[in-house]
Amino acid sequence: MTITPPAINSLTPPPTSHAQGWPGLIEAYRPYLPVTDQTPVVTLKEGNTPLIPVPTIAAEIGRQVQVFVKYDGLNPTGSFKDRGMTLAISKAKEAGAQAVICASTGNTSAAAAAYARRGGMRAFVLIPDGYVALGKLAQALLYGAEVLAIQGNFDRALEIVREMAENYPVTLVNSVNPYRLEGQKTAAFEVVDVLGDAPDWLCIPTGNAGNITAYWMGFCQYHAEERCRRLPRMMGFQAAGSAPLVTGEAVAAPETIATAIRIGNPANWQRAIAVKEASQGQFNAVTDAEILTAYRMLAAQEGIFCEPASAASVAGMLKVKDQIPTGATIVCVLTGNGLKDPDTAIQHSNNPFKAGISPNLQEVAQVMGF
Repeated sequence: MTITPPAINSLTPPPTSHAQGWPGLIEAYRPYLPVTDQTPVVTLKEGNTPLIPVPTIAAEIGRQVQVFVKYDGLNPTGSFKDRGMTLAISKAKEAGAQAVICASTGNTSAAAAAYARRGGMRAFVLIPDGYVALGKLAQALLYGAEVLAIQGNFDRALEIVREMAENYPVTLVNSVNPYRLEGQKTAAFEVVDVLGDAPDWLCIPTGNAGNITAYWMGFCQYHAEERCRRLPRMMGFQAAGSAPLVTGEAVAAPETIATAIRIGNPANWQRAIAVKEASQGQFNAVTDAEILTAYRMLAAQEGIFCEPASAASVAGMLKVKDQIPTGATIVCVLTGNGLKDPDTAIQHSNNPFKAGISPNLQEVAQVMGF
């Protein structure tokens, strides 16, 4: 099914309060989104995720730096993908679509399945066999997606679904769908609405490079409306084994523990490069070891459980901390919930699991060190 480019309504400030509670992204930011009164809104009340200060991590930098994390793992299906999917599915339904399709490393499949089924559509998902965390696969299956695991990586899966959408009556809802980025840009609006301005730096995990593109769209739109005084430096961080934007070359066989960003040929490559240049930002690589250190730090010291790929933003920020200006305000995007990938959490926790303890007070106390 052909996707037409979005058109933006005339811009007016979004509502600042909602007597009936948060209405979901489309209603909260309707003037900034390509919707009309005829658009059937498919929502799970996504968005409005917290911007959480992380003082222990800020102390690693010093110099009066303030660090916040945008915890999009608290969206309805546990990732930022819900932001784009509410709009992509709503517009697909408006166009009369009966089915949608996506390639996914996990989070997109969960979001596409949830929103498509809520909108009364079939959802087809292609995943790389053996490279999707079980929490994400479980979501897609239970939401009712028809999941096809291919013997290939995400990049090949994306090639196939793009061809499917061109030749069969299914709508593509990967980030090459323009409505996906339109929905995802609302995260930038929320950051500015809370801080009162854009941050000095926006640190973000980068896989298919749609989210860094979407955040920049949002900041620029708010800046044009004078809702923020500045634009941030956009700092994208990739896993070292899957870092095409850093090396400048596609990676044929990407490898990383951070499966959500295990993408060797980003669909939004050129857009992401344009964002880096326009914002005077950077792309940098972080190792799996650095990702896991930040992953554990966020959980054990800040009480925030994100999936490994999300921790790439914090790992990257700490890796380049010497470049951070004194007094800067930094936002690190946490794209997904830690419950998406419980196996990695158990395998890489530094805390021992103590089993086989006798059910009596004295032994329990002894094991506790009393």
